[in-house]
Amino acid sequence: MYDRGHRGVVAIACAGAFLVFLDATIVNIAFPDISASFAGADRAELSWVLDGYFVVIAALLVPAGGLADRFGHKRIFLLGVAGFTAASLLCALAPSLELLIGFRVLQGIGAALIAPTSLALVLDAFPPERRATGVGLWGAAAAAAAATGPTLGGALVELSDWRLVFLVNLPLGAAIVALGANRLRERPQRDSQLPDLPGALMLALGLALVTLAIVEGNEWGWTAASTLAAFAAAAVLLGAVVWRSTTHPRPIVEPALFAHRSFRIGNLGTLLFAAAFFSLILGNVVFLTSIWGYTVLQAGAATLPGPLLSTVFAGPAGRLADRFGHRAVIVPGTLFFAAGVMVLRSAGADPEWLGLWLPGACLTGIGIGLAFPTLGSAAVRDVPDERFATASAVNAAFRQVGAVLGTAILVAIVGDPVGLVEALSVADDAYLFAVIAALASGAIALVLKPAGEGATRTEEAGMLSPASASGYESSSP
Repeated sequence: MYDRGHRGVVAIACAGAFLVFLDATIVNIAFPDISASFAGADRAELSWVLDGYFVVIAALLVPAGGLADRFGHKRIFLLGVAGFTAASLLCALAPSLELLIGFRVLQGIGAALIAPTSLALVLDAFPPERRATGVGLWGAAAAAAAATGPTLGGALVELSDWRLVFLVNLPLGAAIVALGANRLRERPQRDSQLPDLPGALMLALGLALVTLAIVEGNEWGWTAASTLAAFAAAAVLLGAVVWRSTTHPRPIVEPALFAHRSFRIGNLGTLLFAAAFFSLILGNVVFLTSIWGYTVLQAGAATLPGPLLSTVFAGPAGRLADRFGHRAVIVPGTLFFAAGVMVLRSAGADPEWLGLWLPGACLTGIGIGLAFPTLGSAAVRDVPDERFATASAVNAAFRQVGAVLGTAILVAIVGDPVGLVEALSVADDAYLFAVIAALASGAIALVLKPAGEGATRTEEAGMLSPASASGYESSSP
């Protein structure tokens, strides 16, 4: 499939992805313990320990990918891992909530550099006809992090306190930097000139404002002046980015990327499935702790089978997509996920883990392993090699916005129920949202061409107008 040198590259890149996705889940489990350490702070202020990380990642993913395509995937990847590891140490040592939030922002900057470049390094290691397999392996690493995070986080908090969930990043981060410096190779860069930096800044601010408005919508009110102002400012900034992308010689996101149908469909499907997936993660924890009365550690262990099966199925999903086409894998994956959520939705007030929760979790895990990484590989399927990091970053940004949107919708649906009957009712509504979002993602994937019918990269490039293709001119031979 790929030689020994490529195996090392893929292992290092996937370890970087594992590091980023581990912190997306492990800190959530430690949040109650963090709250107890800073008892004088209100919940809105404490929430920025989580939200600051997600807002910064969403804001910087695409600019980071554009910079990596210009200055090298290896260079930006190692810079991100080193910064992320240093910020993790600072988080563990933070003496105040304000400093902890600030260091989490630094972590988010490192994560924004790692996420697109780690996937770009994996794509670099595979020939075009095998890239879905590579994305499947990368997705398996992300799923393994999701599987590990809740259980590991709960165990570390039980062992000591929340500071251990940051210290656990240090040995892995140091190993990635040491091995990556020796084993990773930089592809020759055909264009090392700076991209549109004002456009990158406007894009970062626009994405940050969208994420901020979604994150704080429940707290501020969806029709509040502050929420509407954030959405309006984001619309202006993102509109300006679109305009600059059509006029600047080196835009941060080339318009030609969106000329690929698979890129458009893969990203929209990713956003919808991310909303379903992340609402389910939080919804499961809320259900198990508030209705079944599980501890955080028990809830983490109870949800473990799903992510484990996602890890198992993500790798084969890529090989199946390479052979039969992305649509043939994504659509069944969304159906498995929806079926599993409907099983979970049938749960009542009395705990029934073995006979009900376990089958539902297994079905959702299989669906996630099939659909999620395959949507990502569909998005980058027809992208030129020299734009892997940018395309991966755009897909990651869609995934991140979908995650924030799904979490915000889940919180809005759940609210603050009074009594068991109301809690079960809002849980039904929350699970129904996950089903609808997942099925919508599968319906969109039906538009993807089946295996053997897609245009080749050369043919699709030939269908572009000179204006839309000009984004690639600077990197052509």
